[in-house]
Amino acid sequence: MRDNVQQEIVKLRDEINYHNKKYYIDNDPEIDDREFDMLLRRLEDLESGHPEYITPDSPTQRVGGSAEDTFEKVTHTAAMLSLEDAFSMDEIYDFGGRMEKALGKTEYIVEPKIDGLSVAIEYRNGRLYRASTRGDGRVGENITANIRTIRSVPLSIKTNAPVLEVRGEVFMPLSSFERLVDAQEELGEKPPKNPRNAASGALRQKDPRITASRGLDIFIFSILYSEGLSFETDSESLGYLKSIGFKIIPFYKVCGSMEEVAAEIERIGSERGKLPFGTDGAVINVNNFAQRQSLGATTKFPRWAMAYKYPPEEKETVLESIEINVGRTGALTPTAVFEPILLAGTTVTRAVLHNEDFIKEKDIRLGDTVIVRKAGDIIPEVVAVKSHAENSSPYHMPEVCPSCGARVFREEDEAVIRCPNAACPAQLARHLIHFASREAMNIDGMGPAAVHLFIDSGLISSPVDIYRLRAEDIAELPRMGEKSAQNLLQSIERSKGNDLWRFIFALGIRHIGAAAARILAENFAGIDGIMSASREELEALDGFGGVMAENTFDFFALDETREMIEEFRKEGVNLSSRAADETEKPLAGKTFVLTGTLAEFTREEASEIIRRLGGKASSSVSKKTDYVLAGESAGSKLKKAQELGVEVISEQRFKEICGLA
Repeated sequence: MRDNVQQEIVKLRDEINYHNKKYYIDNDPEIDDREFDMLLRRLEDLESGHPEYITPDSPTQRVGGSAEDTFEKVTHTAAMLSLEDAFSMDEIYDFGGRMEKALGKTEYIVEPKIDGLSVAIEYRNGRLYRASTRGDGRVGENITANIRTIRSVPLSIKTNAPVLEVRGEVFMPLSSFERLVDAQEELGEKPPKNPRNAASGALRQKDPRITASRGLDIFIFSILYSEGLSFETDSESLGYLKSIGFKIIPFYKVCGSMEEVAAEIERIGSERGKLPFGTDGAVINVNNFAQRQSLGATTKFPRWAMAYKYPPEEKETVLESIEINVGRTGALTPTAVFEPILLAGTTVTRAVLHNEDFIKEKDIRLGDTVIVRKAGDIIPEVVAVKSHAENSSPYHMPEVCPSCGARVFREEDEAVIRCPNAACPAQLARHLIHFASREAMNIDGMGPAAVHLFIDSGLISSPVDIYRLRAEDIAELPRMGEKSAQNLLQSIERSKGNDLWRFIFALGIRHIGAAAARILAENFAGIDGIMSASREELEALDGFGGVMAENTFDFFALDETREMIEEFRKEGVNLSSRAADETEKPLAGKTFVLTGTLAEFTREEASEIIRRLGGKASSSVSKKTDYVLAGESAGSKLKKAQELGVEVISEQRFKEICGLA
C-alpha cells in the first residue's frame, strides 16, 4: 500500500512539473487550470497523509511560511556587476571601436534589457539550493523562500554540474502590474510607480505567500559559476540553459558588426511597446567568453558589455474630462480622459489621477494641455501641466457619490475620498466580482458580465444571494440557458467547500489580502473564533499589523456582518479552517526556531516542511518555543534556547519528528 502511494506521488510530481514547464516556460499549456489544480490538490492530499514522502523539491513546497525578520547576507561566488549605460548611438559605436581595437573583428549578442531585479540562483546536485539579490554586487540577501514561489523557476534541473549558479532578472509582467495597481487604487492605497518597483517590493516580502500572490516571473540570462561545464560563447550557454528547463531571455541576436547591433537596438526599441514585460533598453555583450576574460572588468562594470537606455517618450495632449470610478471599498478614483496620443507603440486616451491631493499638487484643470508618459513604459501617467486652458478653474472632487448620490467623506489619515453607502450599486458589483473571483471563492461563470446581469435582473443584492440562485431563474436570463445554469450552480456548490481563508479574503475586508486571510485561518479554528477575537489578539498574530487588526476587528464587530455570516452558515458555506485541523497536522501547535547552517535542507525548506505539517517556524526564541533546530555555527538563538531550557534538536531528530527519517 505504501509503495503504491509513493509511486503515485512520484508520478504526480513528474506530471505537475511537466505541465508547469509547458505553461510557464514553453507558453504552450496542454491542460486547463482546473485540471492542473486537481493534480496539485491530489498531491497535497497524499503528502498530507504521508508526510514521510515530502521532499523539498516537491511542487507543493513552493510557498513557505513566514520568512526571517531580516534577510541573511550572502556573499556571491562570482561578482554580479552592473552595466555601463549608453544614451546615444554614438556611445554604442564608440564601444564597438574599443572592442575592435582590443579584439579585432568580434561577435556581439544583443538582447532586451528587462526592467526588473537581478538575482543569483544556485543549484547543487541539480536541486535549488539558494537564491540571493544582487545587493552591492558582492554581497546580497537570501531570498530563497520567495524565489521558490515563482513558477518559472525550476526546483530541480537535470545537469551533470555539481554546482550551477545562474543569473536572472525577476520582473512583474504588465498584466500582473496592472492588476496590482487596480487593486491598490480600489483600496485607496498608493500604487507602485512602475513594474520594477512592484517586483522589488514583492521579492523582499517577509511572507513568501505575499510574493506568490504578486505573479512574478523571471528570465535567466547567464551562468555566473559552474563546476564541470564549459562553453565558448554566451549564445551556446543560453542554449544549454534552455535545454535543462530554464526560462531564458525571450530573444537575442548574434551580430557580426556594429551596424547589425545598431539595427537590432532599433528593432527592440520599436517592439518594446508590444512586449508583455517592461524593458528600458538593450544589452550588448561580446559573445566569446575567452575574449571577455581578456578584457576583464573595472570595479563596477565589465569592459565587454554596455546597456543602451531608450529615452522616455512624453507627449502633449488636451485633458477633456475627469471620470470618477467607485471601487468595491467605496474609494472614488479620478481618471483623466484626454485626446488620443501614441505612446510606446499604443494609443492612449486615459490615465489614473490617483486622488484629490495628486490633482491639487499638479493643479490639473479641465481643458489643460498636459504632458503624458508611460510610467516604466507601461502605465500612462500625467507628468505635468504644460498650460492652463483660458478661464480655467481648479478642479474639485464631487461632494456626492456619482453612483448612488450619497455624501462622500475623507478620513484624516487618508488621501482617498470614499462613499459610505454599503448598498452603493458600484460597490456592490465590484464586491461581488471580487467575491466570486478565482483568487477568492473561485466561482466559474460568475464574471463581471454575469454579475451585472444578475444585479440588473434583481436576483442578487448581496454575496449571500449567490448561494440562493435557482436554475430556472438563471436559465431565463439573456445569454444564459439550462446548461449554463447547471454549470454555474455546480461551481457555486463546489465553492461552499472552500477553505476558510478564501472566504475571509472574498469578504473584501480593507487591507486584508489573501496572505492576511491565510494567517487568520491558520490561527483560528473557524469564523467564530475570529469574530470573538480582541484587537490585541489579532495584532499579536505573526505577520499581522495594527491596521489589519483594527480593520478585521471593526468589520466583524458590525451587526450586519454577523447577520451576513449567519446567512452564509445557513446556506452551507464552510466557515471552518482546514489549516487549524490538528488531526491532519502532526506538528499542529508546535513552534520551531531554526538557527545555523543545515546540511540537508536550507532554512527556508525546513520552514516550509514545518508549515506543511501544521507547525510554525518563528524567528525568535521564547518560553513558548517547542524546538530549536540547530545547524552548524548556531549563534545567539542556540544560547537563548539553552538559557530558557528549550529543547534543542539535531537535523536527524528533526527528520524523525517530521516523519522524514
